[in-house]
Amino acid sequence: MTYAPEVRERLEREAKEIIARYPKPRSALLPLLHLVQSEDGYISDDGAEFCAEQLGLTKAEVLGVATFYTMYKREPAGEYNVGVCINTLCAVMGGDQIWETLTEHLGIGHNETTPDGKITLERLECNAACDYAPVVVVNWEFFDNQTPESAKRLVDDLRAGKGATPTRGPKRLCTFKEASRILAGFPDGRAGEGPSAGEASLRGLRLAKANGWEAPRPGAEANEQKRGSEE
Repeated sequence: MTYAPEVRERLEREAKEIIARYPKPRSALLPLLHLVQSEDGYISDDGAEFCAEQLGLTKAEVLGVATFYTMYKREPAGEYNVGVCINTLCAVMGGDQIWETLTEHLGIGHNETTPDGKITLERLECNAACDYAPVVVVNWEFFDNQTPESAKRLVDDLRAGKGATPTRGPKRLCTFKEASRILAGFPDGRAGEGPSAGEASLRGLRLAKANGWEAPRPGAEANEQKRGSEE
């Protein structure tokens, strides 16, 4: 597969825009990988070669990075990348059961895609959302406080074309290719939609304000220790 002339022209134009943001061209590799993934749905050989050409790297150097980060796929990904957190807190709160339920329900395992090309299932170690455990992410948007049954309904709705609304973030769930384009540095203008934080995240802030608690100032602890030793 090679890019059609009009596609190549657009990718080159957008690649130049990305590279111009960085003091050194090779620093643009991560967003460039997202750019070609937004076109192909994964890091294809053509995509890797394109990135190498734009940055003066070898294809091996590009693939060394692409295979290190799990957000880059080396096989065609589904329209929706469904990640189930199975790290400690999510696991004990039901994440393991969600994973087992979805693998059986969809008939696929880690980094595998349903035959209709709709869902890629991924086992994740942490989504940094422990206060909403167990958590499922779809194209890196949060679906909090999930259960095996709610997770099954979620993937069924996505496969049926009904879409889904994340718990936090934009009201419309973007596709995997659209998410990759956003990560390449071309926002869709919807970052401010929906709530960015929920009650569980804000509870600690409200408690701190009610009790007059403040975070220690940088260096304050070291200064206190120094004064104590001098005395």
